[in-house]
Amino acid sequence: MILDHLFKMFTAARDMTGHSDYVVVGSLSVLGLGDDNAIPADMTVSNDIDCFTKANPERIFDVQDALGADSAFHAKNGYYLDPVSPSLPSLPEGWEDRMNMIERDGIRVWFLEPNDAAMSKYARGERRDQRWIRSGAVNGLVSLPTVNARLKDTLFVDAEEERAVRTRIEADRIWFETIKASRKGAAM
Repeated sequence: MILDHLFKMFTAARDMTGHSDYVVVGSLSVLGLGDDNAIPADMTVSNDIDCFTKANPERIFDVQDALGADSAFHAKNGYYLDPVSPSLPSLPEGWEDRMNMIERDGIRVWFLEPNDAAMSKYARGERRDQRWIRSGAVNGLVSLPTVNARLKDTLFVDAEEERAVRTRIEADRIWFETIKASRKGAAM
């Protein structure tokens, strides 16, 4: 997935809703870094664009039939809009202020900052989320210390979710230290 795909879809969404501002959460929020070539391919393999309209989040559901899964748009382009609520992901306080924004042709797309997206992925805890986070960490796009520091500012569904997130972050910290040590040993 590349930025051009997102803007094609959001142009169609704007034509249907009149909205020009969208927020992308999930895996493809990493595209907000702005350089498709600098982002590892395994961080952009998703074909569903998790998003909502910025000013009026529920309006994104108005275009689900036309741009969502199994729509004509999906069949033609191979990717689709996956409308979500802004309250869906577990995110650290202040995430709205850290978003990256890219504007093209009057459409503004706001993207979760990668460390905030990582927190949400830790909360969900799927295998593909772990691959995304680890690829981001190895390539310097996700900072495990930053994610860990934002734990205290994250509102989780319950104590069980928070414990699971802490466990996953610690496992990745250990994994990443092992990777760094092996690279350091190979360089000697």
